[in-house]
Amino acid sequence: MLNTEIVTVDKNRPEKDKIKIAAEIIKNSGLVAFPTETVYGLGGNALDEHVARKIYTAKGRPQDNPLIVHIYSLLQLDQLVKEIPSRAAALMDKFWPGPLTIIFYKKDIVPFGTTGGLDTVAIRMPAHPVALELIKESGVPIAAPSANISGRPSPVCARDVAEDLSGGIEMILDGGPASVGVESTVLDLSEEVPMILRPGGVTLEELEDILGRVDLDPGLAPGEKPRSPGQKYRHYAPKASMTVISGSIEHQVKTIRELAEQMVANGSKVGIMATAQTRHRYTKGYIISVGDRTAPLTISSNLFTILRKFDRLKVDSILAESISEEGIGLAVMNRLYKAAGYNVLKV
Repeated sequence: MLNTEIVTVDKNRPEKDKIKIAAEIIKNSGLVAFPTETVYGLGGNALDEHVARKIYTAKGRPQDNPLIVHIYSLLQLDQLVKEIPSRAAALMDKFWPGPLTIIFYKKDIVPFGTTGGLDTVAIRMPAHPVALELIKESGVPIAAPSANISGRPSPVCARDVAEDLSGGIEMILDGGPASVGVESTVLDLSEEVPMILRPGGVTLEELEDILGRVDLDPGLAPGEKPRSPGQKYRHYAPKASMTVISGSIEHQVKTIRELAEQMVANGSKVGIMATAQTRHRYTKGYIISVGDRTAPLTISSNLFTILRKFDRLKVDSILAESISEEGIGLAVMNRLYKAAGYNVLKV
């Protein structure tokens, strides 16, 4: 077991001496968890096949699930991909650095271990000073899935990372909480109509403003390899069973109240994931507001924190309200559905 060191860094002006130590770990084929604006990433040298296997092992992640490669400069992109389509250039100009991952055809320098066996590579430039400085100082692109045990809620602070990975990696850079709270949007431009493989911090509406029509991935066919993290396997799941309640707000509240009362009467510990507008309407169970319905970024930034909080409360079941799937609400509901294993009750 490794002695995982947790190092606090200034999120706005990361100290060079601390970044240099972390970068040396990356250069020597080690793993460092670091903050991004979306969630914390588990980083290693993206050009080293052995490191890719170490990342999969640390996370308990299936090896056909691609890793996202993080860069700090467009000069790095030229080293990694065969071509940059004009549509991609327009998106990078608008959204990089930021929470958008674009899929490109890879050059041979990128090992298949990093791409899950695919001839494409998923790349983004994070909008976080600590992440950018770490990539720059390391001198290599950094492969970085979310820094959690595969299938668990993604980590939005160093405590979450330590809870899952302490003893399995060399270092955690603590740069405070992530601001977006859900992973990057993953976009495939290989077809005539661009397709979102995973909704995230850049919204469908924002992409449509630049690209016109954008499709949402309808799901994987049986036996097909995932082209993006978060597609094939159960993700973001708390330890408790979870049900998402879908319908009008009034019907959601009524149903959750009735279910919670029944469960508590039967001796179960129930967690209710409410919103600021509805929290006061529940009287049974462990009631936590995930954020404000009128400001969905407050919900995305709190989502995984609340799921982990319910784990610490050791609830048996979680009942979660739905929100509108407009804007970043699409990414929030994508994560909730997957966390619940698509156990959705429409009312």
